[in-house]
Amino acid sequence: MTSNQIKKLNHEDYNKCSNIWDMDQKPKMAKIFYDELVSGNRVTFIYLENNEFIGEGSLVFKNTDPDYTIPDRRIYLSRMIVKEEFRNRGIGGIILDFLIEYAQQLGFQEIALGVDTDNIHARHLYEKRGFTDVLFIGEDKYGKYVKLLKKLE
Repeated sequence: MTSNQIKKLNHEDYNKCSNIWDMDQKPKMAKIFYDELVSGNRVTFIYLENNEFIGEGSLVFKNTDPDYTIPDRRIYLSRMIVKEEFRNRGIGGIILDFLIEYAQQLGFQEIALGVDTDNIHARHLYEKRGFTDVLFIGEDKYGKYVKLLKKLE
């Protein structure tokens, strides 16, 4: 029997996220996320299966992009990812539901995210969970993306 759980990430365990995504390939991103985690601006939750890091998702309180965060009103869902060989098993939905509920418990009224326009599976999941307001459609050095917003009850 497998044992699955979601737990809050301690910055001491941050390097274990390399089991989910290649941190060496994106060292600047990994450093930014780590610094945000240590400062308390980012809270990350890990999906564990038999104590192995399988997926992660983060909420960010303050971001330089005003579409993503509004103090005490809108929180930013950042870096939600499931290890490739574990995808299409509903884990992303479990993490997403957890993050939405956590944001509601913190008192936020809105949650925003950015997703690559060609990431069909993720976009479908987000839209299914109520991320239906389009804030922005654009392109950056990583490609075309859309910013989506969900109003929280």
